[in-house]
Amino acid sequence: QVQLVESGGGLVQAGGSLRLSCAASGRFFSSYAMGWFRQTPGKEREFVAAVNWRDGSTSYADSAKGRFTISRDNAKNTVSLQMNSLKPEDTAVYYCALDYPQSVFPSWFPHLYNYWGQGTQVTVSS
Repeated sequence: QVQLVESGGGLVQAGGSLRLSCAASGRFFSSYAMGWFRQTPGKEREFVAAVNWRDGSTSYADSAKGRFTISRDNAKNTVSLQMNSLKPEDTAVYYCALDYPQSVFPSWFPHLYNYWGQGTQVTVSS
């Protein structure tokens, strides 16, 4: 049974930073990727960043490039998203996702991910 547990959301002022973490439990017998998506009311879930567990390669949405950094901890099966220079438009519920067994990398589309965390709210005030 695979489970994803997120932590680290909250309220921050514009220009500030937050770090999200996601711990994956379960056993993995083939390659996989982990990603972060976000969603605001009335909008579709949006890709933010992903990391290929095998080689650590990463992919970012244009909105995240230069401000967000995704990283993995192989030993702990944990993925983190460091978010700097936050803007009010970054306000959303952020979801951790697991593409396992891995389909294709980078995986920008929610339907390619099989497992999802419960979501964590990030609010950036102006």
